[in-house]
Order: sequence, then C-alpha cells, then structure tokens
Amino acid sequence: MEKLQATNKRIASDLENAYMEVIPFPDIEKRFEILKPKSHLAVTCSPTKGVDETLQLCEKLVDRGFQVTPHIAAKCVRDNAHLESIVERIEALNISSIFIPGGDRPEPLGRFSDSYQLLNSLRKLNHNIKSIGIAAHPEGHPDIDETILMADLIRKKDLATYIVTQMCFDANILGDWLVKIKDLGVDLPVWAGLPGVIERGRLLRTSLRIGVGDSLRFLRKKSQVASELMRSSTYHPDDLVANISKYKHINATNLAGYHIFCFNQIETTEKWRAETIALMS
Repeated sequence: MEKLQATNKRIASDLENAYMEVIPFPDIEKRFEILKPKSHLAVTCSPTKGVDETLQLCEKLVDRGFQVTPHIAAKCVRDNAHLESIVERIEALNISSIFIPGGDRPEPLGRFSDSYQLLNSLRKLNHNIKSIGIAAHPEGHPDIDETILMADLIRKKDLATYIVTQMCFDANILGDWLVKIKDLGVDLPVWAGLPGVIERGRLLRTSLRIGVGDSLRFLRKKSQVASELMRSSTYHPDDLVANISKYKHINATNLAGYHIFCFNQIETTEKWRAETIALMS
C-alpha cells in the first residue's frame, strides 16, 4: 500500500511540474482557453519560418499571462548579431527561460551548425536569461551514434541549466539513462519528453510538417510502446507515466517532470493531465 501511495505521489508531482510544447501554427491561439493562468508553455522553432514566428507567438502568450520558453534552434540563427537581437527581444518580454536545440533545417541559415556553437556564443553575451535548456536522446537518434550523443551532452552540460529529452516511450530505457548520465557527472534537472493524448492521424500529419517523421519511424523500430502509438487510433501515456514512476531507481535520478509533446492537441492533453493529478493526489 505504501509503495502504491509513493508511486501515485510521484506521478502527481511529475505531472504538476509538466509543461506543454506547442507548435506555432496559425490556428493555435484559440486553443489556450483551457489552460490555467500562468501555465508554462514551450514554443517550437519551425525549420521553415524560423525564430521570428516563435517569438511572435511568445509575445502573444506573455500578454495573456503565460510563462513561455522559446525554442531557439541553432540552425535558424544567422550570426552573432542575429543572436544578440533575439536575446534582446526575449529580455524585452521578461522571458527567463530558453531551449537551444540544433534544429531541423537541412542546412544552417548561417554560421551555427549545432547547438554547442550557439551555446558558446550565448555564453559570451551579457544577458539575463536564467534557464537554458539542451536536448538529449535516451532512446537514440536515427543518424547519430549513442557514444557521440553522450559525449555531446557532457560537453554541453556546463553551458546549460536543464535538459529536455526526446519523446520517450520506454520507462526502463529512460530510467537507466537517467542513472547513467548522473554517474557520468551530468547533474542537471531533466524534463522527460512525454507524448500527450495524441490522435494517430494528427501525430503523423504534424510530424511530417515539423520534420520529426524520420525520428518517429526510427522509434517505431526501437520501442513496443512507440509501435503501439503508431498503430492505435489514440495514444494515452498513462502506462508510461506509471512505469516511469515505478522505475526502481527513479528517486535517485534528476527527473524533474515532463515536457509534454501534445502536437497542439492542448485540450485533450490538459484534460488528461488534470484528471490524472486529481486521481493520484
């Protein structure tokens, strides 16, 4: 009984600390009504429309009282002058958190070909951004060897304050990875990438539009849960969240909560999150 209560408490806590990633599509603004004031949202960076579209949506969200974390994809930044102007816009909105992925552009827009280069340039600027996130891949990457992924994470850890993982589908793989990175000296808080309540058709259509289709096909080969997501009409992450909370060493890791990939299905995902927290509390 005590073990079940501890698991439920962990689920509720991790979901309380969760936030959703949204994609700046034209119809997105009308979908935020369900969210509580001051909810935290991360805004992605399109490989085609770039940082401007991200910051435009961030400005609207800040005006509505939300906490926001813009994604500043390295491949979408031209040069140091462009980076400085982006930082100025972010600070003018009193945004204190950003996320720095490499980006999905086939070729860089300018001088930054990866997130490490951008992070180094950002470090040299005089800015007031307190939280800087970097990406990680517990379940692998379709084009990059695991040893290279880990070495890249280690070299970036001192340039960042937190980690966000790719969408995770296997609790044991995630748990083992969380233990491993801590043993290797990566002691940053980790927000695990969690698929939200997603309709399969929308997932596939959206993934192709934002450039993650190859990653989804890769994960389908790697994970039974990912295969289930790709086959079923709607995916619910209940079992995955429960299994992560039951992982034997979870309380010794730096799991801080979840970064929910809702693919703009905000209403269904937020309803699931609120109901699950209420059930587990």
